[in-house]
Amino acid sequence: MADGTTVRTEVVAGTRELILTTAERLFAELGVHAVSNRRVSEAAGQGNNAAVGYHFGTKADLVRAIARKHAERVEGNRVRLLAEIGDSADVRDWVSCLVRPNTEHLAALGSPTWHARFCAQVMTDPALHRIMVEESLNSPSLRQLVDGLWRCLPRLPDEVRAERASMARHLILHACAERERALAENTPTPRASWHDAATGLVDAIVGLLQAPAT
Repeated sequence: MADGTTVRTEVVAGTRELILTTAERLFAELGVHAVSNRRVSEAAGQGNNAAVGYHFGTKADLVRAIARKHAERVEGNRVRLLAEIGDSADVRDWVSCLVRPNTEHLAALGSPTWHARFCAQVMTDPALHRIMVEESLNSPSLRQLVDGLWRCLPRLPDEVRAERASMARHLILHACAERERALAENTPTPRASWHDAATGLVDAIVGLLQAPAT
């Protein structure tokens, strides 16, 4: 009985992982609303077209599950990098902790990847954007990072601070998505590696955050 239960658990876990990977790829390449749960089930080789609903529920639940699949690894990278910089007063250190947890994760996934394009698709969808925001707010290390970053910057009006935070998020999101797409299509990229791409992003965001406000 125990062995049978173990096998059943492993089969379910394998099916869930296959569905998550398939859905992430389809969402990244085609857009979330262009892909039905039925299509995900079929592409994942599931005989039961209701497999997505059985394992995850609604499409929003599936999107949240994909986000959480990656969040733990990104969080681990961020915690490590924050520990390395301690109480640094250097803006660049804090911006590196903002950028590199994501690029390190994408590099570790190998090639091809779909996660950056998946995030870009979801974040530009009004109905699903909230899911990604909620998942981010659950990260203690991200809150620590934001607090440390703003301490190092000149005092800015609240509206300018909010505007630049939004600009920085979009820059990271879409720069990573564009690089990921280029790698998948085997087209040239401005930087040779995810590490170098992160360096370029850090340079740009440091300049953005420290620019004078008029």
